[in-house]
Amino acid sequence: MPKVKTHSGSKKRFQVTGTGKIKRKHAFKNHCLAKQIKSTKQKRHLTHTTLVHETNAPTIRKLLAM
Repeated sequence: MPKVKTHSGSKKRFQVTGTGKIKRKHAFKNHCLAKQIKSTKQKRHLTHTTLVHETNAPTIRKLLAM
């Protein structure tokens, strides 16, 4: 039986906490940040990390070979 490989894109985007939950970053925080396309409040709230929803967690665990 071959080893299960970790999905390279997923290991760069997700991080597992000590309790086993999966952390992710918010989308829409990589460009168009200089002008008033996005408000300061929106950019500030997108900075923080959040947890992956429990319905998506099994799929991500499979990608992370957990």
